Amino acid sequence: MHVPMFLMGRAVHYQLAGMPMGNTMLAGMGLIVAGCMATAYGLLPKRVAKPTTFEEIAAPEGAPLSPAHWGQIALLAVALVIDVMKAASLGFVVPGMRTEYHLTKAAVSILPFVALTGTTVGSFLWGWLADIYGRRATILLAAVMFMATSICGAMPSFAWNIFMCFLMGIGAGGMLPVGYALLAEIMPTRHRGWCLVLVGGIGTVGGYFATSACSALLQPTFGWRILWLINLPISAILIVVSPLLQESARFLQEMGRVDEARATLARYGLTLSSTEAGSSTGLPAERKADSSATRIVARQPGLAGMTVALTIAALSWGFVNFGVLLWLPGSLVAEGRSMGVASALIARSSFVAIPTILLAAWLYNIWSTKRMLALSVGLTTLGLVAVLLRSNGTFPWLANPAIPITLLIIGSSAAISMMLPYAAESYPIRVRGRATGWVAGCSKSGGLIAQGLGVLGLVPAIGHAAGLIAIPSALSMILILILGRETHGHDLRELEVRPLAGEEDTATAGTLTAS
Repeated sequence: MHVPMFLMGRAVHYQLAGMPMGNTMLAGMGLIVAGCMATAYGLLPKRVAKPTTFEEIAAPEGAPLSPAHWGQIALLAVALVIDVMKAASLGFVVPGMRTEYHLTKAAVSILPFVALTGTTVGSFLWGWLADIYGRRATILLAAVMFMATSICGAMPSFAWNIFMCFLMGIGAGGMLPVGYALLAEIMPTRHRGWCLVLVGGIGTVGGYFATSACSALLQPTFGWRILWLINLPISAILIVVSPLLQESARFLQEMGRVDEARATLARYGLTLSSTEAGSSTGLPAERKADSSATRIVARQPGLAGMTVALTIAALSWGFVNFGVLLWLPGSLVAEGRSMGVASALIARSSFVAIPTILLAAWLYNIWSTKRMLALSVGLTTLGLVAVLLRSNGTFPWLANPAIPITLLIIGSSAAISMMLPYAAESYPIRVRGRATGWVAGCSKSGGLIAQGLGVLGLVPAIGHAAGLIAIPSALSMILILILGRETHGHDLRELEVRPLAGEEDTATAGTLTAS
């Protein structure tokens, strides 16, 4: 019902600014709202009575990867591509939007700020919903909302674009953390590390490639609006193949849906008795559940400290990625370099991000998860210090900006490719979604602060900004090494400790409790 509005602008290169919104278009918006609400209701999990005994039903941690595993990897990579495309599209639509709506540079900068706000809210929201709805249902609900908000491409005013872009950000913001949570729970231990990091890297690269390819092929003919409308068929692909996307067997078991958990394992070609599953972890096959059957306490000391460490690391990364790295081109131009030279310099430095992701995935899988994460944060910190020293002219050999830029890009690329996988591996299942969503939201919150400074015209000098953010970045590296949990080679079921009947059900300091 929005397509006619878009086609009416074909004579003027699909520019719709100032056109009135007809009743058909308004009715379509109402149907979209109703459809999203119906979808949310339909995806609510079935109510199942909590069992009086607990059966440990999970695949052997040394199980090989089956075709079903590879299928889940491919589907979740598509979901991550959709998540990345939202942010990547902003850079391609802003020039055309500015021209059509006759906006100043300051006015159009509101759009990426609002979009980033939406993705930040989405990360927190969908992470929380993943622990209620389930991982699969949450991904599908986010895809439906992302698909629905593709009508942003038919909005005739800049104000409507801002509003719809905010909703689109909310829909897309949850794909990344929830996808990591689901992938962590379906992958065997010996394959989990490299798979999480590699899929995240593929999603990031694929998202930017898909966006740039769509822009190059479609924008010359259909204008900038097509990059919003293209979200409809892209998200629809995920909806169409959704029967192939399986819920986590561990989450189903945790919710008391034991038969569904067994059926899910069977789809991976795995059948086992509860005795076999229990013995694989050294846990008894059946344990008495807490009589109230309302909560599970994960007695993992240090979770609060680790959460603080990851929060600071995520905020620092967001400020680096959406602040320092975005301000660098302007700083180089202010030094007398042309934009072409500055762009080429950053592009050459960015080229090292691809092998960095592959190397990070390999070391994350064979060496140490928390040490690799701390190392990447340390490289980012070193790059920030180099930017500070360069701006002060302390060391002449830093006059070449390639050194600090390369350090920043290597460190930040490796850090974000490991931060969310590490979070997904470090928390109990009942809070894994919201914990991963929290870290993802914090990484975008750091960028939100940086973008807010840009909107207000309060961008600090690049050296001062780098020096200030280097302090919390270095602190997070130290806290990760001290308080972080080593997840390499560890079964995620080690995080689940269930109290026996009559055992005191009280959370101590550093304990996460999921109701």
